Amino acid sequence: MRNMSDDHTHVQEFFTARAAAWDSKFPDDGPAYAAAVAELGLREGDRVLDAGCGTGRALPPLRAAVGPSGVVLGADLTPAMLEAAVRAGRDADGQLLLADVAALPLRPESLDAVFAAGLVAHLPDPAENLRELARVVRRGGVLALFHPIGRAALAARQGRQLTPGDLRAEPNLRPLLAGSGWRMTSYVDEDDRFLALAVREH
Repeated sequence: MRNMSDDHTHVQEFFTARAAAWDSKFPDDGPAYAAAVAELGLREGDRVLDAGCGTGRALPPLRAAVGPSGVVLGADLTPAMLEAAVRAGRDADGQLLLADVAALPLRPESLDAVFAAGLVAHLPDPAENLRELARVVRRGGVLALFHPIGRAALAARQGRQLTPGDLRAEPNLRPLLAGSGWRMTSYVDEDDRFLALAVREH
């Protein structure tokens, strides 16, 4: 069994080193985030979590979707990412939590939706971690797994090959979600975005 604290340290080191320059490195992702948030079908007054929120790029469109009466939370494991979110003023759009998505400080079924950008590849125990996201979402609530670049384009950017074992490949992701309390309802993997939507079943 892998040591969870080692996983956390690795993830924190990875993102701490990149936090300050993150937004300037990917300046054109805003519209892609807004388009993905629109697919969640949020309504005025909904409660939504940005899981692994990073610098909070999804928080403004999430706030716009749920309005002033809604609740927007952003949870991240890396303090430097949350500090970058505050510097960008995004704490005005949502409450930032220094929290591990593997053990969220939230009540069961307290949310209507979860938005997760670039999260799946960094989860130490994907099935268990997706089950934790399901725990905090009501039945019929929605999960969006998003990346502003598709799997093939991301692999090319990183100088690696796509492998059959890639968690985000549809044949792998669908049963992974199903075993964690989610039913996948749509799957898009194009050069300019990756977006899998799932509904909380039981």
